Amino acid sequence: MADIETSTVSESGYASTSQVGEFDLQIDATDETGPNPNATLVATYASCYLPAFRVGGSQRGEEELGQIQIDASAELDDHDDLESIAFDVHVEADLDDETAADIAERAEGICHVHSALREELNADVSVYTGAF
Repeated sequence: MADIETSTVSESGYASTSQVGEFDLQIDATDETGPNPNATLVATYASCYLPAFRVGGSQRGEEELGQIQIDASAELDDHDDLESIAFDVHVEADLDDETAADIAERAEGICHVHSALREELNADVSVYTGAF
């Protein structure tokens, strides 16, 4: 039996609804009724990396990171395939550059989405501390 099972349905057009556990996820390739698949992947990546960043901070002895916000951006190639992803990670805590870089690296090893993507598509991560 699979660890994760989803069901995705499209009755017509380019929009679909995915059943993920007890949740419905609306995705539309044309961005009319929901975000497109590439945007959803970037948001999923960021939503995985953020808690991984907190765990990485905890491993480093930084338990009080405060608010964290990831502003993610992505570039598409001529075929609308994801070419690059970048994260600007804004952290309330005022960390020195070495600590921030170490936590970011630890988060990459913890984030399951990061591990699942091809190497050239892994996010280019920038951390901004003392942000809030």
